[in-house]
Amino acid sequence: MSTNQDLFDLHGRTALITGASRGIGLAIARTLGLAGAKVTLTARKAEPLQRAAQDLCAQGIDALGLPCHQGDPCAIASLFEHLDQENRTPNILVINAATNPVHGPLLDLELDAWRKILEVNLTGALVTAQHGARRMVQHGRGSVILLSSIAGLEPMPGLGAYSVSKMGLLTLMRALARELGPHGVRVNALAPGLIETQLSAALFADQEGYRRFLAGVALGRHGQPQDLVGAALFLAGEASAYMTGQVLVVDGGRVLH
Repeated sequence: MSTNQDLFDLHGRTALITGASRGIGLAIARTLGLAGAKVTLTARKAEPLQRAAQDLCAQGIDALGLPCHQGDPCAIASLFEHLDQENRTPNILVINAATNPVHGPLLDLELDAWRKILEVNLTGALVTAQHGARRMVQHGRGSVILLSSIAGLEPMPGLGAYSVSKMGLLTLMRALARELGPHGVRVNALAPGLIETQLSAALFADQEGYRRFLAGVALGRHGQPQDLVGAALFLAGEASAYMTGQVLVVDGGRVLH
């Protein structure tokens, strides 16, 4: 019988975290690594990625940084081939990489921006999940965690395309959970609220909008990347062994169901 400590022990597990050179991805990578997992980090830019990996290694974590653009299917395929060769094929996959280059109404949105958001946030997530889950199915075990957003539950003003992509992720998560459950692979999602990261900088810059948003948060504050790591660790390991197709909302009480 597993002890409570065993439920959160990731020794012997291998994790891939996308978009992990900073912010939420890096915080999750650190937590999974400190729990015993061997972690691989990806991001578009090599230099900050290598700094992040070195920082984790200095903390005693087996960490490797590999540049990969989630909007490039060929780069994703090459990434997984490299992981196979290095004996780092993941049985924990955290799909966190995302983009949001625009802020404004959908009526003013350029199609190129729409395509970029969906290409990275949704299509790239699908391709990454395909490569990871195919390998997990072969071993009859694995956990896939998709980083959605409360914008995927309730579309946010000025973030229409981003909201659509994050809502799409939730449907992708549920569809994959149905398909992969019989093979022992679990698929769940996290839906963060307003977290202080580089991606959300524009929201913090709008002071009036920020105050309005915060007024609806039960805990009365915005979040930090560290606020996500406990939920991620829960979904990654045996503590959530009988859980799939679910979304955990981590938003300080902004969205209440």
